[in-house]
Amino acid sequence: MASAVLKMPTPIRPAKHPKPMVCIDDVTMAFGDFVATENVNITVADGEFVSVVGPTGCGKSTILNAVAGLLKPAKGSVTIDGQPVSGIQGDIGYLFQQEALLPWKTAFENVELGLKFRSDISKAERAEKVDAWLAKVGLAGFGKRYPHQLSGGQRKRVQMAQALITEPKVILMDEPFSALDIHTRHLMQNELLRLWQEDRRAVIMITHDLDEAIALGDRVVVLASGPRSSVVESFPVDLERPRDVAEIKLDQRFTDLYRDIWACLRGEVEKSYARPEK
Repeated sequence: MASAVLKMPTPIRPAKHPKPMVCIDDVTMAFGDFVATENVNITVADGEFVSVVGPTGCGKSTILNAVAGLLKPAKGSVTIDGQPVSGIQGDIGYLFQQEALLPWKTAFENVELGLKFRSDISKAERAEKVDAWLAKVGLAGFGKRYPHQLSGGQRKRVQMAQALITEPKVILMDEPFSALDIHTRHLMQNELLRLWQEDRRAVIMITHDLDEAIALGDRVVVLASGPRSSVVESFPVDLERPRDVAEIKLDQRFTDLYRDIWACLRGEVEKSYARPEK
């Protein structure tokens, strides 16, 4: 009888964790005697998409501007890729809620703006990159059009190309799709996910839309009602990628996540409305 040969199981190696890209460490943001946020701690890994939600006035945008270097913390520190944030950052792509396109420049010229400050890229290389990015966002042939000649969705596509063309280490987004109608919003959310999936960067997105926060994010961070807002809880989003933002909402796990996060967020929203005005 042939002797049985025992096959040793292949050892399972622990997954390599991505390095931290953004570290918001014990950050307090104050304006005179008014303390907007207090002792906020958020770490975003390289390639991680983090959505931040919270009641109106809880300091979400203030934290985002501290990461961008537009505001200085009263206490604590912010680092990007291990380097302290001091002043406006060159490794940031910022997608604003309001339209940030220059009306007197064409779509091509608006997308090109970030590259014009790069001495290592020639004019011909800039043109090649801009044309490539306009094509990526579905605007090939629209480069000579001015913002007023584009639809709201098309202008948002130009903004996305403008923010991503410099290949930033970190992408910051402040309610980027809130001004769009629901159908255009879904299209733009899927477009963003497609572009992000190609070359994942660390993302911090501020939103009031909990559906959007879950559908786009790897993690949802809930901030407390202000003033003196801080992180209440952080929820991992274990939904497969790539995603379709409309279809993912039909997944039972999405519904469960929404219920759990809203149970946490709802109390903070109610506190913000119950707080008397001073």
